[in-house]
Amino acid sequence: MRRPWRIAVVGGGISGLAAAVRLRDRAPAGTEITVYEQSGVLGGKLRTGELAGATVEFGAESFLMRDPATGGDSAAVTLVHRLGLADRIVHPSVGQAALVIDAGLRPIPGGTLMGVPGDLAVVAEVAEVDAAADRDAGRPLLGPDEDVAVGALVRPRLGDQVVDRLVDPLLGGVYAGRADDLSLATTMPALARAARVAHTLTGAVRSAQAGFARTAPTGGPRPIFGTLAGGLGTLVEAATRASGATIRRNAAVRELKPTADGWRLTVGPTRDPEYVEADAVVLTAPARPTARLLADVAPEAAATVGRLDYASVALVTLALPAPPLPRLSGFLVPASEGLLVKAATFFTTKWGHLARPDGLALVRASVGRYGDETQLQLADADLVATVHRELSRVLGSALPAPLASHVQRWGGALPQYLPGHLDRLAAARAALRAHHPTLALAGAGHDGIGIPVCVRSGETAAGEIIEALGGSGQ
Repeated sequence: MRRPWRIAVVGGGISGLAAAVRLRDRAPAGTEITVYEQSGVLGGKLRTGELAGATVEFGAESFLMRDPATGGDSAAVTLVHRLGLADRIVHPSVGQAALVIDAGLRPIPGGTLMGVPGDLAVVAEVAEVDAAADRDAGRPLLGPDEDVAVGALVRPRLGDQVVDRLVDPLLGGVYAGRADDLSLATTMPALARAARVAHTLTGAVRSAQAGFARTAPTGGPRPIFGTLAGGLGTLVEAATRASGATIRRNAAVRELKPTADGWRLTVGPTRDPEYVEADAVVLTAPARPTARLLADVAPEAAATVGRLDYASVALVTLALPAPPLPRLSGFLVPASEGLLVKAATFFTTKWGHLARPDGLALVRASVGRYGDETQLQLADADLVATVHRELSRVLGSALPAPLASHVQRWGGALPQYLPGHLDRLAAARAALRAHHPTLALAGAGHDGIGIPVCVRSGETAAGEIIEALGGSGQ
């Protein structure tokens, strides 16, 4: 009689949990799945909490509803349906956000692709653009396999202000990084594909936007973002239950070694290690811990994975009694404005289901940019005071003192994808498949930021493991 598969998932974030759910759904009955999480909390950057009696996200707050490549449901939405949570999906009540320009708020122009316009007129009130610079030189903007930093493509054609006032804040809000460093192919894949065909940047943007329109579902406008009533922690809880996995919290995997028929994991403290046998392993930990585990198994892949750097951020949430907030979802701050705050979300305005009859408002500010994180060393009380002061300055009036506050620090949270990241990752994965097919990589450190990307990454890794093990019990 064949024994059940034993599969280890290293990392209990949403990528690891999605991998575990996919394994439970598609691996043979009886498969033993164990999730090893170094910390005491599952969910990774999904962290739902409470402040002043209100539900608030201390990590990721929403997910894309639609897959930009196919026009269908995103992987996050599909997982939400699989877990029986579809009736909990809610959408923003207010979608308009603003930019802080010259110490004042200006609406973020619509019709751009992460701040890059296809029609220069839409950004005229925010940035000066030299239309003549985006000229047709008779060839595509990028070569067939070329990847560049976002800023390297946009600055020469649309000017510094488009990058500094639009693209940089929008990318910074997601990645805490800078347009002059981040990979175009990783952070804006649709624009990268279009730029390998189009001869002008505005033409590439229009082409990418037309692609989105072609894949968009019919039947009228569809919300772009969604979250779950009760918080995204419900997604973590439901995925944990559905996976049927054995969950090992506070269980750091320190070493990974191949055996004759699988893998041996060294788990726990150095003085009291536990050795665990597995037929296959899905690694969903951040890049550097993953690289350490790969160091003896696949040194070249380890070197590739381990070169990825991360930005640290802090999320400062204030509970304010009936403050005079504008009817906006929030605002983004260009680095040139000189503020510690790089973005703010008016949580109870943006998410109408969280509105309070007593007028209590939750405002969450994001602090920390890649390469400029020294102010994150401020004590919590000083961060709260600085955020409160800067929010008052931006809004033009003194906000009431907070009734409560919360500081969530995410050290090394956001990957900084340099140009060529996708090619380097593809080479590392190809080498692993060739020599260690029962070892798969998943997670934000490899495939990108965002709940749908991480879910898809985990599910893809699970599929690779099932295929490598033969698709049926051994």
